[in-house]
Amino acid sequence: KRRLLMLLKGKRICALVHHDFEDLELWVPVYRLREEGAIIELVGEGAGKKYKGKYGVPAISEFSFADALTREYDGLLVPGGWAPDKLRRFPEVLELVRKMDAAEKTIGQICHAGWVLISADILRGRVVTSTPGIRDDMQNAGAVWKDVPAVADGHIVSSRRPPDLPEYCRELIKNLRQTAIFQMIGLRRS
Repeated sequence: KRRLLMLLKGKRICALVHHDFEDLELWVPVYRLREEGAIIELVGEGAGKKYKGKYGVPAISEFSFADALTREYDGLLVPGGWAPDKLRRFPEVLELVRKMDAAEKTIGQICHAGWVLISADILRGRVVTSTPGIRDDMQNAGAVWKDVPAVADGHIVSSRRPPDLPEYCRELIKNLRQTAIFQMIGLRRS
């Protein structure tokens, strides 16, 4: 049981940041994954840049989007808020999302973060959730949208909004653990 609990120890997770991220949607998953032993790297437009969340909580990026493309990650976190509308305008972000998707690495998205996955064109046929405000966007991108707290479809974990963070974090951790088990026995998810 102890080995199962430490499956995320040393796993490297990329968390995207930009101005006006939803504070709880970034920091709650970051802290939960750190509790599980994962290494979280904050990635923004520039390394060492300070970003403010919607409610003023700061985040300082450790790496740039371009740096992230050269690094090896086990998972990706995209917080909501208004940051996703900015993040999806960077070709490096979309390339990183596509790279993670092609490698079947866990991608966590909550609230408006679905906009980034839409712009990366990876949602066709996937079952997801999001804030109801972008439901039409998700469906128009080819996703099957569900009004549930959290859903995992393969390696993509999605959630609606801050009140759903407990369910989202549970699904995210479960998904990352499953991926770690598949890696240990030499299998891909699909």
